[in-house]
Amino acid sequence: MVVVENVAFVFVAGLLTALATGLGAAPFFLVEEFSDRWNVLLWGLASGIMVAASLFGLVREGLNYGSPILLVPGLLTGVVLVVVAHEVLEGFDHGPKKFEEAGFRKLVLILGILTVHSFPEGVAVGVSFAELGLSGADGGETIAVAGVAVPLLAVFMTAAISVHNVPEGTAIAIPLRSLGVSEPKMVWWAVFSSLPQPVGAVVAYYFVTLAREFLPFGFGFAAGAMIYLVATEFVPEALEYGQNLAGGGKRELLTGALAGALAMVPLAFI
Repeated sequence: MVVVENVAFVFVAGLLTALATGLGAAPFFLVEEFSDRWNVLLWGLASGIMVAASLFGLVREGLNYGSPILLVPGLLTGVVLVVVAHEVLEGFDHGPKKFEEAGFRKLVLILGILTVHSFPEGVAVGVSFAELGLSGADGGETIAVAGVAVPLLAVFMTAAISVHNVPEGTAIAIPLRSLGVSEPKMVWWAVFSSLPQPVGAVVAYYFVTLAREFLPFGFGFAAGAMIYLVATEFVPEALEYGQNLAGGGKRELLTGALAGALAMVPLAFI
């Protein structure tokens, strides 16, 4: 049975990742804009963090629960989800300018589109909390947070996606700055873009706790979605910022990615 308190705990964790997106707009309280080099480095950092967290955390954890029989289909399903999300988003202008111009009905539509776009990130958080409150009964390492036994994997995934959301928030804030939007509004729209994440976290957590035999599928699903997101969104976004840099920004992208991956290496030893 799913404990209501645990669901609330997972929702708060997902909400923290969404709030972290607002931090991406915070530097604009101090500076006018970021250089392209810094933007490439930030996207590279996010890419390295998410790939390492997926491989060292989600895939490794999925294999610990059994054979790849369910893990591999989960990986492929996660990729399919992102492909479908791209198809839904194709040709739909849901950029920050549209946020500012939208009425209530259009904002509801935009929120629906963003749910499809950011749902995999919330899923990654929710699946990582599968052993919440079990005090390591199934062999997983946990730490106590507010009196609750929280899996270390969940701590790392929440931190990883929160860090990833910071440059995403910056990417949202940059065009808003050019439109003369105030700093508080930039923070709000950055957070708004990630609000579906706590919903995705709760849905994924609820599913994997009801059907624990499908945990490898759930871990694979989250990992596949995140790795494919990095390949199809994060890397192209970074290279777009770096197109005017020497080497097209590939050096900065690689530097950021390596730094992000090294930051998540401790996952491999948990």
